[in-house]
Amino acid sequence: MTVLEVENLKKIYRPRFGGNQVQALSKVTFSVEEGEYVAIMGESGSGKTTLLNMLAALDKPTEGEVYLDGKPLSAIREKDLSKFRRDHLGFVFQDFNLLDTFNLKDNILLPLVLQGVDYRKMNVRMMPIVKELGIAGLLEKYPYEVSGGQKQRAAVARALITDPRLILADEPTGALDSKSTDELLGVFERINQSGQTILMVTHSVKAASKAGRVLFIKDGEVFHQVYKGEQTDEQFYQNISATLTMLATGGERQ
Repeated sequence: MTVLEVENLKKIYRPRFGGNQVQALSKVTFSVEEGEYVAIMGESGSGKTTLLNMLAALDKPTEGEVYLDGKPLSAIREKDLSKFRRDHLGFVFQDFNLLDTFNLKDNILLPLVLQGVDYRKMNVRMMPIVKELGIAGLLEKYPYEVSGGQKQRAAVARALITDPRLILADEPTGALDSKSTDELLGVFERINQSGQTILMVTHSVKAASKAGRVLFIKDGEVFHQVYKGEQTDEQFYQNISATLTMLATGGERQ
């Protein structure tokens, strides 16, 4: 089943007070199937962040459409967008986006509070997630009292708590050390193996090598893609590295 479908997405930024317009995306088309783990890579300025904002309904395309479970995002009324994102999407950011005035438990439960879920049901939903992520003993601590890796695990728990159709991860390992990166990538692998669909934007070849498919964005277009298939992480790492080199040196589209 197709969870996410992107059709001929185009984004042009037009300055309010004259100047040259900037085309950030051009005819981007791809789909993500249920249970897939897809990484998006490309150089800075290639359009990755713009694309992610379109997928999250944080920005609107100039042309084209994004569908989630067959429903066009353009059909969602402006006043309903926040609720749509909260109910259907989970977000994991590079800088965690945790509230320092809330402990980890309250940060994780915040989406359920906003949904109006009965408090008695919140812990029932939360505990299996935090146990799986290894942070059950940290729930009363505040973000400034735990490590970067632990903060990111709390952010992942917050993303998972609503049982989203799609996890959107924006450079999730960017602020982590090597050990925390390995731990987080292990978490992503496990939640994907449990059936969670993940789309991750990353500069990290190591992070991308854990995905099942990598899309490469260049000059606002999907330039190429590679599938992991039966490759080991190391083989896929080398494949991704070679493709990035091709993009950087002006290689031909494949």
